[in-house]
Amino acid sequence: MDKRVNLLLILLSFLICGTSNGTVYAKPNNTLPPLEEMYIKHGYKTVEEAVNEFEKHFKKDVKLPFIVPSIPFTHQFGRFTEDKEYGVNDSLNIEFINENSPENHYKIDIRPLKNKITINDKANQKSYTLKNGHEAIFFAEQNVYFFVFEKDKWQYILGIDKRLTKKVSAEMLVAIANSIDYVPKKSSSLLN
Repeated sequence: MDKRVNLLLILLSFLICGTSNGTVYAKPNNTLPPLEEMYIKHGYKTVEEAVNEFEKHFKKDVKLPFIVPSIPFTHQFGRFTEDKEYGVNDSLNIEFINENSPENHYKIDIRPLKNKITINDKANQKSYTLKNGHEAIFFAEQNVYFFVFEKDKWQYILGIDKRLTKKVSAEMLVAIANSIDYVPKKSSSLLN
């Protein structure tokens, strides 16, 4: 009986050693999913689709800035978020990104004024006056500069990566905010 147990142990050890020789065979997966796939997975879609959902939900038009920062972007996505539980965090989020330059990240968040985010006084905040007379606040928080203002019963929060401060100034964000009211002139001829 001892011989059987020893033989069984030897066979078992051969099986274990024979099937595990230290080499691991795995298919390498060093590729990340495409950027679009990651954003779509998190509820993003085209800006136009997101804006339409947002306007339909609130039964009110929303105006977007006519200009964006003068840095290159490869993608833009939009997402309407509905707070079904409390109804106070409904918002429109628009992201401009560059998949080749992660610092080229600019975002616009819009929410109704009745549910606005209150910005407490910050040591590093600065106030600006927009052309409509409303005050805008510019401040830094961690790795992002924020520019917050109100327009047509909406609160707008523009965000830009801090690494872009030499390319996108607070004055540029003022110009972006002021561009909401810009209506391009229509011309009947290209020669006019």
